[in-house]
Amino acid sequence: MGMVTESQFHVLAVDDSLVDRKMIERLLQKSSYQVTTVDSGSKALEFLGLRDSNESDDANAPSSSPVTHQEVEINLIITDYCMPGMTGYDLLKRVKESAAFKSIPVVIMSSENVPARISRCLEEGAEEFFLKPVKLADLTKLKPHMMKTKLKKESDKPAKEDSAVLKPEIREEEASVIKIVPLHQEVEQEPVLSKRKATKEVISTDRSRPKYNDITTSV
Repeated sequence: MGMVTESQFHVLAVDDSLVDRKMIERLLQKSSYQVTTVDSGSKALEFLGLRDSNESDDANAPSSSPVTHQEVEINLIITDYCMPGMTGYDLLKRVKESAAFKSIPVVIMSSENVPARISRCLEEGAEEFFLKPVKLADLTKLKPHMMKTKLKKESDKPAKEDSAVLKPEIREEEASVIKIVPLHQEVEQEPVLSKRKATKEVISTDRSRPKYNDITTSV
C-alpha cells in the first residue's frame, strides 16, 4: 500500500461567514488538502446527497446558486457551529445518522467557548472542537482522523472480496476430502493384504519344496 499524502484528502468546509469560510479554505489549502466550501448546513447535505427534497435554507438567509451533488469522496467535514437554519450540531447529527457517511470525521468550529456545547458535540461524535479563529496548528490534528478512516476502508474492502471468493473454494475442498478419504483407505489396505498373501504363499512353497543336493546356480 502506497503512502497517503495530504493532497489525497478532500475536506468539506461549512461556514455562513464569508470571511471565516475564506480563512479556513486558505488554511486547508496551505496544508495541501483539497477543499470544497459551502455556506450552510443544508448546502453541505445537498453536496453529500443527503438533503431531502422538502428541505430548504433559512428564509432570511441570502439566496445563492444551488449546489449540485458531486460524486466525490469526502474525507472530513469541518463546520461552524452557529449558522442560520441548520446549526453545525444539526449537520453533525445528520451525518452520523447516515449509513453512507457516519464514518466521516466531523470537526466543529465556534467563536464561543461554551463547555456544554462542546461536550454535546463531542458526545454526538465530533472528533474535535476548535475555537475561532482557527490556526494552522489546529489543522495538524485533522490528518490522524482522516488517515484512520481511509486506512480502515481500504483494509475492509479486500477482506470482504477475499471472503466472498474463498467460501465456495473451501466448501468444494471439504467435499473433495470427504470423498477421497475412503478411496485412500482402500488403496492402502490392498497392498497390505497382498503382501500377507504373498508371504503365506512363499512360506508354504518353501516348506513343501524338496531339497536337492549339489545344485549350483551359474550366472
